[in-house]
Amino acid sequence: MTRSLRAVVFDLWNTIAKWPHAEWAEIQPRVAERLGLSPEEFSERWYGELAHMRETGPISAVLEQFDLSPEAAEDVLELRGAVTRQGLVPVPGAAETIAALRERGLKTGLITVCSEDVPRLWAETDFHGLFDAEVFSASVGLRKPDPRIYRLALDELGVEPAEAMFVGDGANDELGGAERVGMTAVMLEVPPEELPGEVQPDWPGLRIKALPELLGLV
Repeated sequence: MTRSLRAVVFDLWNTIAKWPHAEWAEIQPRVAERLGLSPEEFSERWYGELAHMRETGPISAVLEQFDLSPEAAEDVLELRGAVTRQGLVPVPGAAETIAALRERGLKTGLITVCSEDVPRLWAETDFHGLFDAEVFSASVGLRKPDPRIYRLALDELGVEPAEAMFVGDGANDELGGAERVGMTAVMLEVPPEELPGEVQPDWPGLRIKALPELLGLV
């Protein structure tokens, strides 16, 4: 697409991996119980006041909001981690596409809004070693679309914004955020049934229906 392209940066959830919605829905009542909350209270707090905290810092800071025994806190970590581990599997075509990009001499990166369990488990997954730069929001204290999180990845990759492409499903205004720092953004279209309770934003820019199609844009 552009001769100056030197790097491709990916989103994680609903792009190169699928969050296991059904498994998480099944586990949520147990997590809520450990935290001393009703399922309704859990959803309100987990996706409300605690969302920014758990996505920009250690999970211990979230658990400190509750009067938990060490055993209960460990149970929460194990329950959440077990679900996250199930999701940290490359979707069909992801690993192959990333490998093909690297074979073409392009650098690859990751920027993800996630809880601390993702970087904690990362080395155990098939994603480990696929990227030249990995930026986890919980580790750096920033979330998309903050321009600083994109610049962190670009600096680690050693490329300018105009030399990089960002690929994602569009959550968190991530595509607009990428373009505002000067990257080329590409939306991966996700079937609605794979995004329960979510709707992909309108995106007037580049779009693909499957990750291997990306190879036609670079």
